[in-house]
Amino acid sequence: MPSQRYETAAPTSIARPWLTLAVSVAATSCAFLFINCGVFLIPALETARHTSLTAAGLLSAMPSFGMVLTLVGWGYLVDRLGERKTLAVGTGLAGVAAFAAAAMHSLVAIGALLFVGGMAAASSNVAGGRLVSGSFPPQQRGLAMGIRQTAQPLGVAVGAIAMPELTEVENGFFAALLYPAIACAVAALASYALLTDPPRPARAAATAEQLANPYQGSNVLHRIHLASAFLMVPQSMTVTFMLVWLIVDHHWSVPTASVLVTVAQLTGAIGRIVVGRWSDRVGSRLRPNRIVAGAGCLALLVLALNEYLASPLTEAAMVVATVIAVGYNGLAATAITEYAGPFWSGRALGVQNTAQRVMAAATPPAFGALITAVGYPVAFAICAVFPLLAVPMVPVKAEPLTR
Repeated sequence: MPSQRYETAAPTSIARPWLTLAVSVAATSCAFLFINCGVFLIPALETARHTSLTAAGLLSAMPSFGMVLTLVGWGYLVDRLGERKTLAVGTGLAGVAAFAAAAMHSLVAIGALLFVGGMAAASSNVAGGRLVSGSFPPQQRGLAMGIRQTAQPLGVAVGAIAMPELTEVENGFFAALLYPAIACAVAALASYALLTDPPRPARAAATAEQLANPYQGSNVLHRIHLASAFLMVPQSMTVTFMLVWLIVDHHWSVPTASVLVTVAQLTGAIGRIVVGRWSDRVGSRLRPNRIVAGAGCLALLVLALNEYLASPLTEAAMVVATVIAVGYNGLAATAITEYAGPFWSGRALGVQNTAQRVMAAATPPAFGALITAVGYPVAFAICAVFPLLAVPMVPVKAEPLTR
């Protein structure tokens, strides 16, 4: 991973990178609030509309299905047009889709609009990562990207605070979907007004190595993509089913279950910052990534055992598994932007997120059917196989130390 591929020009001021980071986190959190909004509809779908867990899981996955179609395209736009416009336009369109979905009564129509909104929200995955990675030097990039990657658990936490409660009021689906709609609209305006594209070398002055296709002659990016796809399964499974698992199977009240989901997501956000700083200190993104993958497998096996034994520690085991499940994401994204360089990282992040969103879209309906058929303990144990498969895929030996 030659360093000249990913060095950026010095920022124009000390404050600018941190403002960029703050706005990127806020905007991407709003996008992930939309992407995961279906998760918070599942308990109401099961209890009020008597929808099967498989069907409810499918509805919650519709934004991820939409994202799969557009991530590489958004990456191309980032490489060609810049990050600021891409993020603002995509987040704004996601807000429009959420406003339209809020007015619908048909679950089919809501699902279709969630799909379209997911196509738009995909911009945040690519543009937000490039904004941050291009604004910080390598010795701070792991920490900065770790903070940036808190956007996903923060978005889920923000949804968990209010959306389950909103579904219980009159016209609950309208109120619940209006929440991410307003958030995305505000995020789009803030992105356009406050962000500037990070510095990058002029294409005419770039070296042949910086312009070269990083996928040719190397399987490093392919392996990172595959490992991240495997690791997305436990992340998606815990995010999707933790709330309904607490309410339906463990008989927690909606407010109490929402609080625990929020705590788990906020703790996961802190965990991403910690592992990002860890990667800066050890000079490696991928060695910590492999350790997180192994820990994720162990945590899911412990969760499965506790659930099978009806242990009083089961809920704590779920929190631990949920926190570890999101720990890898910032490490992988940072490694990709560093390896791909300023002229390919938009597309590389698009490919990375496409692989992840395919798994994120497939996981809720697949595990919804699996849980219905065999129960949670077996489903948790099967889920543990995926981080185990990721361990040998992480290309640790291909990564030289950055310090």
